[in-house]
This record gives sequence, structure tokens and C-alpha cells, in this order.
Amino acid sequence: MKQIISTTQAPAAIGAYSQAVVANGMLFASGQLGIDPATGDFAGADFRSQAEQAVKNVAAILAAADTDASHVVKTTVFLTDMANFAVLNEVYSTLFSAPFPARSAVAVAALPKGGLVEIEVLAVLD
Repeated sequence: MKQIISTTQAPAAIGAYSQAVVANGMLFASGQLGIDPATGDFAGADFRSQAEQAVKNVAAILAAADTDASHVVKTTVFLTDMANFAVLNEVYSTLFSAPFPARSAVAVAALPKGGLVEIEVLAVLD
């Protein structure tokens, strides 16, 4: 059986998907852009602002599932420009601390709505 996770503290889905799904003791969160859930707009035009908001959105989804970043085992980060990798690491470290989850960082040609970064997570629930 699966449970759908949804919160107004993260942006509503902009397509045919759920913010997150819990199944078999695992949380599978959809990628989070740097969209402010209160406005529906990007938190800023720059990479840091969008990354900070994406991290906040991930944290909100984890909280809605009654868990936190310490339970995340894998993340995937999509960036439109690898030149932002150092900033990503700074912002990423505001949510995740050692021991860090496994992570992939992938350069992509484009993201939905023209975003600069998207972060998805997998977490093991207690």
C-alpha cells in the first residue's frame, strides 16, 4: 500500500505527480524546484535563492511525512549549470550534515518553468 504526502508548505505539483509517496517504509519525494509555495514564483532569479528555496521545500515535504533530513539516504540534484556546484554544496549543507546521504548531481539542459536547480530525495522511515 502507498500513502500520498502533500503539504501546502511546499509548491503544489505542476503536473501529474504527487509531492511524495510513502511505500514499504520508504519516502520517494518528487524533485523540488526553488518555487516559493506562498507565491508560486521562483524565490529569486539567482541560483542561490532557488537552491535555498528548493532545500526548504524538501524539508517541508519531509516534515509532512513526519520525518527529517537525517532519514534521507539518497538525493539527486539537477543543475542547469555546473558552475553553481560550489554554491549548491553550501546550501545543501544547511539541510544535510555528516554523515551525508548518497548523492548524484547531474547537469541538464533545462528544468521545468526555467528553474536553475531541482532536488529530489529518498528517505527511509522509522
